[in-house]
Amino acid sequence: MQSEVYRTMFEDYPDVLCVADVQKLLGISRHQVYHSIATGRIRGIRIGKAYKIPKISLIGYLIGEQPEIPGKKF
Repeated sequence: MQSEVYRTMFEDYPDVLCVADVQKLLGISRHQVYHSIATGRIRGIRIGKAYKIPKISLIGYLIGEQPEIPGKKF
């Protein structure tokens, strides 16, 4: 089921999202996105000065699952 959800949810967005993308998709503030990443509710990776959020992590958050990403420990 998760692969079906992944293929259909947010299909117009790239596999790796920026904070602004998450803001737009969830309708929340930038501060709330950063807080959700800091508390581990949404998994994100800091690259330089920016955070990148794998789309699969956002979908997992929304459906109540946090899928494992091969080779990555959050």
